[in-house]
Amino acid sequence: MTVDKTPATIGPHDSTPLPFPPIAPLPRPRRRDGNRGRGQLRIIGGEYRRRLLPVIDLPGLRPTPDRVRETLFNWLGPGLAGARVLDLFAGTGALGLEALSRGAHDATLVELDARASRALEDNLATLGITHARVVNADVMRFLDAEPTPHSLVFLDPPFRQDLAAACCAVLEGGWLSDDASIYLETESTLAPEVPANWILHREVRAGDSTGRLYRRRPTGEDSPTEDAC
Repeated sequence: MTVDKTPATIGPHDSTPLPFPPIAPLPRPRRRDGNRGRGQLRIIGGEYRRRLLPVIDLPGLRPTPDRVRETLFNWLGPGLAGARVLDLFAGTGALGLEALSRGAHDATLVELDARASRALEDNLATLGITHARVVNADVMRFLDAEPTPHSLVFLDPPFRQDLAAACCAVLEGGWLSDDASIYLETESTLAPEVPANWILHREVRAGDSTGRLYRRRPTGEDSPTEDAC
């Protein structure tokens, strides 16, 4: 049998199917919900708005996404001015640095990893912030020290280590002012156990994590009625 090896020609109106399907364009890469780029943290608002800071690459480091931070700080509103902030499991410092940019009086950022702690100190120096300190320590050991009341606490413990409930209980031992706000971020599958006098104010879900903002009331006061959304 003779095989015709003459290349086929296809005119503008020729309906002969091509021997191979056309190559589909590659999908555009999705931007990660969080920072502007890998290894960077963006301050969203306040004095240091739009400043980009380096972030080291460490296993398990989960910077709170931009969208969640913006939502959280909209909830906190003008009441953030003058706040005394405690950022536990600070990681990249995304929450503590944002609070300082928006007028917090001071902040203590507690982080166990030595490299992350050094990066936090470097970023504070880059921004020229002198009213904050970084503590390189285990959070539970830090909370064993003599407590100082804080009006705003960020609590973002590592997932699947059962630290949230223990930290919440210890905070009630003198680390919170009477009307403190506490932001707790956990895996979405976890129903966190919090003290009875913490009133859920707002919550937001992003991927596999859920952030909840609580308002504290002194023990013995009647619980106020607040709608959560």
